[in-house]
Amino acid sequence: MSGLLQAWEKTVSRRGVATAVTQASDSSACTFRELDARAKRWLAAQTSASGASLAGHAVVFAAPNGTGWLEIFIGLLRAGAVIVPLDAGEPPAAQRLVAASLRAGFWWDGTRLVALAGARRFRSHAPCLIKLTSGSTGRPRPLPFTAAQLLADERQVAATMGLRPRDVNYALIPFGHSYGLGNLTLPLLVRGLPVVCGATPLPHAIAADFVRWRPTVFPSVPAVWNALAASEVPPADLASLRLAISAGAPLPPEVARRYAARFGRRLHNFYGSSETGGIAYDRTGSATLAGGVGQPLRGVSLAMIRGERIAVSSAAVFTLGNRRARGRFGRWTPADRATIDHRGFVTLLGRRGVIVKIAGRRVNLGEVTSRLRQVAGVREAWVDIGPGPNPALGAALATERSIAELRAELQADTASWKIPKKWTVLPSLPLTARGKVDTRELRARVFG
Repeated sequence: MSGLLQAWEKTVSRRGVATAVTQASDSSACTFRELDARAKRWLAAQTSASGASLAGHAVVFAAPNGTGWLEIFIGLLRAGAVIVPLDAGEPPAAQRLVAASLRAGFWWDGTRLVALAGARRFRSHAPCLIKLTSGSTGRPRPLPFTAAQLLADERQVAATMGLRPRDVNYALIPFGHSYGLGNLTLPLLVRGLPVVCGATPLPHAIAADFVRWRPTVFPSVPAVWNALAASEVPPADLASLRLAISAGAPLPPEVARRYAARFGRRLHNFYGSSETGGIAYDRTGSATLAGGVGQPLRGVSLAMIRGERIAVSSAAVFTLGNRRARGRFGRWTPADRATIDHRGFVTLLGRRGVIVKIAGRRVNLGEVTSRLRQVAGVREAWVDIGPGPNPALGAALATERSIAELRAELQADTASWKIPKKWTVLPSLPLTARGKVDTRELRARVFG
């Protein structure tokens, strides 16, 4: 039995009749004991139908946040499977491709587990779960994690953020994404922190859920905080919220300041990666107001290396197949550029620059992105080059300023070949379900 399943069984024993999950869309709820019983029934139905053992096999599934997602997850834990959660919006054909690439044993088609040909079986040092990178830097790749590493991430997140036994999480981010696992799913399983599953990220719907269900902790993404800060939601509607966490994408300081002025509470930046789990967190919210992401989580060690990069080491960093692992801890260097000041506060400087050639000149896309983010009134920026033999530099900006104004300001101090030729201006940059910038949609808008 994995340590994660043991932790869950202790939670059920301790919190059995307490509410575990509330579905805001239909007001349904179930207790910890009921959730465990549902997971057992789901597993029994699947294994009796196929007669196959799931132990040691990768099982790929996608489902929306809610009781159903959790019963599948817990059922697979009980079966000893290697869990591979995908985004709920992933098309079935894409799910099958992922399953085939992983040589998974089974795929959940939304109704039943489908056995797959050519499956491999993990026998020794088996992972408990496989995360997939978001694909923002290339083709998604699998990251195998042990139960001990997942538990370490939960422990580091909960201890640093000060999660309390009486807290209630509000869930909009996906349960299966690295952010959701560390802040929603694992605290529920390990600590017994209940969740309220929100139906929609619209500000007034969020406010209505808070008035009714009184959640206290809300991990979300910058786009949601920006929408709330710009909304007419009465501050009293969010009175139960004591901890507002922002991660998944850079949070513009002006959004943090606007939110604090509007609701009388600060946002807390949280920084992590799929490979490492949580890395840094702003405990007081003061660093977030200035664009920083806070200090390392408890149990996390950071070291500056060449190229304004940080090396992350902790018990939560994956080690299976990780050549950078040292001793009993994993070690990983995220693609983001960063600085660490004398107090240990981390500030991100943007992702490591991609060097491209445009008309014979070398252009660092990270440098161009950073410059655009410094322009007054620009909340977020995305830069890339278009397709074809003569690629043009293009940009999408979240701002209310006109393209003419932006060009005029850049021409004062920026080389002409570093100024985008193609522009798209939006109220906010589109995001994937994981809270990442939707690069596919932006490429279509800018270069289509």
